[in-house]
Amino acid sequence: MSSLLLNCDIGESFGAWTMGLDAEVMPFIDCANIACGFHASDPGTMRTTVALAVENGVRIGAHPAYPDLVGFGRRSMACTPREVEDMLLYQIGALDGICRAYGSRVSYVKPHGALYQDMMRKPEILHAVLRAVAMYDANLPLVLMATRDQSQAQAIGDEIGIQLWFEAFADRAYDADGFLVSRAIPGAVHHDAETIVRQALTLAQGEPLRAIDGSAVHLQAQTLCVHGDNASSVAAVRRIREALCRRDTE
Repeated sequence: MSSLLLNCDIGESFGAWTMGLDAEVMPFIDCANIACGFHASDPGTMRTTVALAVENGVRIGAHPAYPDLVGFGRRSMACTPREVEDMLLYQIGALDGICRAYGSRVSYVKPHGALYQDMMRKPEILHAVLRAVAMYDANLPLVLMATRDQSQAQAIGDEIGIQLWFEAFADRAYDADGFLVSRAIPGAVHHDAETIVRQALTLAQGEPLRAIDGSAVHLQAQTLCVHGDNASSVAAVRRIREALCRRDTE
């Protein structure tokens, strides 16, 4: 990929409860990470979001998670690698079935929340996630966090034969190792649109970010995430899209 793909976690409403501004965000993103029912969403929300993505020509990614609707998938669970494989196969298949009904397909996988964090810190979980992707469709890339040192993750991806898309975040703070700062720590999530746009441009230009401890951290990423449940991020997404388009034409 020659340009930085803009992705967004989306389709996270549930029943009568609405979350995010999906219709407003969709025209400005490249990739939609659609929740698959374990941390958020339901069959109706999944169908509506898939239809919206297809209408806007946006790539559809499965956004699987631990089975944790109450905690929005942000709580780690003691799952075996086999259970992780089972959960991913179930969720990817559910979303892909809806995609097929709309003449589309799931085109990548990006785990959500605690599962995303766990696979970055526990090689056995990353192996399980990659095995599940390979079993479902070995042509699907896996999105995972860009960090200061990506060599171990890349080696595991190469071993199993899955393409990796390393991801950076426009609206999150980083620690000195290039990991996301815990949401429990003040300042972990950026709520100022100017800050979000500035961080997006810094990442797009390949320049180092300033970590929460003041050190410089350089991230090599292929895709950039803006969260759809962060109102400031939604306000900034149009400006980020315009800035990325200008960069790609210069």
